[in-house]
Amino acid sequence: MQTDLSAALDIGGTKIAGALVDAHGRMIVRAARPTPADRDGATVMRAVAEVVRELAAGPDWSRVAAVGIGSAGPVDASAGTVSPVNIPGWRGFPLVAGVRELVGGRPVALVGDGVAMTAAEHWQGAARGHDNALCMVVSTGVGGGLVLNGRLHPGPTGNAGHIGHISVDLDGDPCPCGGRGCVERIASGPNIARRALANGWRPGPDGDASAAAVAAAAHAGDLVALRSFERAAQALAAGIAATATLVEIDIAVVGGGVAGAGEVLFAPLRTALRDYATLSFVSELTVVPAQMGTHAGVVGAAAAAAQQSRLDAFAPAR
Repeated sequence: MQTDLSAALDIGGTKIAGALVDAHGRMIVRAARPTPADRDGATVMRAVAEVVRELAAGPDWSRVAAVGIGSAGPVDASAGTVSPVNIPGWRGFPLVAGVRELVGGRPVALVGDGVAMTAAEHWQGAARGHDNALCMVVSTGVGGGLVLNGRLHPGPTGNAGHIGHISVDLDGDPCPCGGRGCVERIASGPNIARRALANGWRPGPDGDASAAAVAAAAHAGDLVALRSFERAAQALAAGIAATATLVEIDIAVVGGGVAGAGEVLFAPLRTALRDYATLSFVSELTVVPAQMGTHAGVVGAAAAAAQQSRLDAFAPAR
């Protein structure tokens, strides 16, 4: 029997997406359901089961070798559990065991959504061809993942590379994570908008006070909006440079809604990175926009499943 496909699930607070993905990163079957995030854990799991059953209904299911899950976090891959902040009904929820039962005992790999995005960008996107990379999602929060020595590096729990909770301002604002002055507390979309409003920026007639509206104002030359993005870029640059110094990455890929601001974010980010990444072994570090867009979650989950399947094949017998 030919087993050349991976099944993938991308689980977020709004949508549960699934796909069968081939060895070239192409999604040949897709399914999705809204996430019933305001319901109990069993109801959310039933939505996952509906997506899996739709993927499994066709003849291609027999070709699936392994299953990957990219989930909003926190996740704990070592325990197979998830506790997404935006799905209150799941706290320490045994997602891997539940999915494994749905997929006939096939191997199941679990990673955080930032790690899944990283896997996708390294396999098919902006980090392709780079053996050492940091990939980031800058949106409502700030997450990320690492590729080291050509391999996805999820860490023991599936959260390695979570750059959003590196502290870059020791006397900064408290972060909901319990830390202080975290990258996320400065560079996430809601915090870009919060800072702009606090410093005098005002929404237009439509009342839109989102980071996207701040970005539009910055593109139009609003100095307060520009300064809010410059501060976000400085925080991102400090976190990226610290990561590069620690593990010697040579590229940082930035995606997510905030990255949609384009040069309003990337121009000051490159400038700030030159100020922070000054040691000889990180001075050539580049930062680029992500390429995989909304497909990153499922494609990355499939890549994580394929990597885990290869590792399992070469693992010593116990």
